[in-house]
Amino acid sequence: MYSGKRALKDLLARPDNRVCADCGAPDPKWASSNIGVFICLKCSSVHRGLSTHISKVLSVTLDDWSDDQVDSMVEVGGNASANSIYEAYIPQGVSKPRPDAGPEARSQFIRSKYELQEFLKPSLRILSTASKNSFRASMSGKISDSFRSSASSQQSEVMVEFIGTLKVKVLKGTNLAVRDMLSSDPYVVLKLGKQRVQTAVVKSNLNPVWNEELMLSVPQKYGPIKLEVYDYDTFSADDIMGEVEIDIQSMITSATAFGDVGTFENMQIGRWLKSNDNALLEDSTVNIVDGKVKQLMYLKLQNVESGEIHLELEWMPLDQ
Repeated sequence: MYSGKRALKDLLARPDNRVCADCGAPDPKWASSNIGVFICLKCSSVHRGLSTHISKVLSVTLDDWSDDQVDSMVEVGGNASANSIYEAYIPQGVSKPRPDAGPEARSQFIRSKYELQEFLKPSLRILSTASKNSFRASMSGKISDSFRSSASSQQSEVMVEFIGTLKVKVLKGTNLAVRDMLSSDPYVVLKLGKQRVQTAVVKSNLNPVWNEELMLSVPQKYGPIKLEVYDYDTFSADDIMGEVEIDIQSMITSATAFGDVGTFENMQIGRWLKSNDNALLEDSTVNIVDGKVKQLMYLKLQNVESGEIHLELEWMPLDQ
């Protein structure tokens, strides 16, 4: 059996997968691994606004894929197969967004398609009270995936326009607090607006190494990222192990000012200064590194007896 990367590349090369499943934009570089479709950057931002049990967004080129995630994509068969299910009954008067569609039209269609399941064959729709149910359907040989929905308040949210994607690589923790008998089972949670992503749990380790990349879509009106560290507990609520706010303004402002950073050599373009008002252990510089905007951060966790978190941020504007 050929490798997962090869299988994903071969699947992406099929004609129906050379355009975004939701808006038709050419050359999609993102995917929803649990739905089984390839999507463009603009549509991926809307998908990230959905719960991860509805759509799990991964970069085709930047992220590491598990064998199960690749197998799920291959089993669905690509955009045409998935759309034959998710767009089986598009009502008269409703049309798919074009590649140049605005954020409101794009978001409304994608939420109707996947979250509300308005275009599915009625017998295949999953009620919100059965969010953990799944079904398998066959189309052109084989197509399968789990369809889940939730009674989410996101249906009434104001439509959000995103300006880019932030890749946060959670590198490691140092001297984290003890929350079990002698150690802790830590994991990191990142929150931005309604988005919430988290790392894997590292068992019994106060100096965990994650090296795990998490993605967040950044809206036009953004605030700081909230980072929280928890101790995983099997039989009780997870214990907090500290928190910190991450100011991303200096990074985005610097990157925007330089525009196409791929034309510049490696250089420093910005800085977030350590002060009594933030949790930085030292100044954090914004740099162009091999055509990418990156920023290393060393942060002291707040509201806890001890602990540090090391991160690497990478900014990807919407037009990248």
